[in-house]
This record gives sequence, C-alpha cells and structure tokens, in this order.
Amino acid sequence: MLLHEKLAGRRLILASASPRRRQLLGECGLTFEVAAPFECEECFPNTLPRREVAEYLSRLKSEAYPLALTANDILITADTTVLVDDTILGKPATEQEALRMIALLSGRSHIVTTGVTLRSAARTHSFSTESLVHFRPISPEEATYYVEHYRPLDKAGAYGIQEWIGYVAIEGIEGSFYNVMGLPVQRLYKELDAFCD
Repeated sequence: MLLHEKLAGRRLILASASPRRRQLLGECGLTFEVAAPFECEECFPNTLPRREVAEYLSRLKSEAYPLALTANDILITADTTVLVDDTILGKPATEQEALRMIALLSGRSHIVTTGVTLRSAARTHSFSTESLVHFRPISPEEATYYVEHYRPLDKAGAYGIQEWIGYVAIEGIEGSFYNVMGLPVQRLYKELDAFCD
C-alpha cells in the first residue's frame, strides 16, 4: 500500500516555519497542514554530543507543540544543524555573522544533520540523517555578494544549498541533498510508512 493511502483518514501536521520544509514535504505528494507558530526555547545540554543536537531539538519542538493530538494526528517537527570542527553553526543574527560563518566553511567540508520527530497521541519516534558537504574556497567578494543578495539569516550555517552559493561553490555532497535543504524526505517517507503500520 502506498503511503498516501495509509495516511487516508489521518491528519499530517508539519510544525515548521521553514518554506523549504513545506516545499519538500509537499513534493512528496503528501497532504498536510502547517501548524500555527508556537514558542520553543531551542536549548540543549552542553554535554550532548554535537551530532545528536538536531534530533534532540526536533524532540524538544515536538514536546513544545501546544495542542493535544487526536488519535488520527501525526505531528512532524525537525531541526537542522551545521557542524564544523565540533562547533554548531546556527542561524546568523547579522550579515557580519553570516560572512564569518561562510568564511569558516570556505574550502572545507562540514556535516549537516537534520533531526526529525514523528509524534501521535500514542507514540513518538525520532531519527536523524547526516550529509557531508564539500565547499571550494569562497572569496570574500563572493561571500559578500551572496549575503547581500540572498540574505541567508534564516538558514543554519548561513547558506542555502538550493541558492546561488550551492550552484557555484559546493564541490560535492555525500548523502542526501534534501537533508541539506532541511528535510531528508526519502528517509522521512520511509519512517512515516513504518510509523503508520
């Protein structure tokens, strides 16, 4: 049975403000609702291994969802982290911080992890997916052009792989492209399928 058939009679809820996640989930052919915005303090223990942070934060977002889930609801929450030298690069607060992040990524490889939590009234299931991204050296002029024209302040690591910088500066990816965009849709499709059994 196809997943969209298994989901018949269920309500899939995506709790994310990211337009990229909405796009990716929609292009899987699944019908879903977008949750209204809600507050969640995205903090994690300092002792938590950095590669586990995205999954931890996805669970935190799920637990912060303010409405009770019915028997037919499945809530999806996600978080994406960019990791270089065991340092997590979050969303930059300013253009200068975005430029610093891009300079740090320039000419190097880094890990992008997206953690996802599925929750129904009866159970919760979390998983994460990693991709390794290789950047060629990026000149200060290129970084400035990108930040000024694309304003990546809403993106972890200060870049979007689907934007100009991805076309001209990413030499290769090991793992899922869509994971780097913010939602590992192939893995999510598979995990949703199992969650519905």
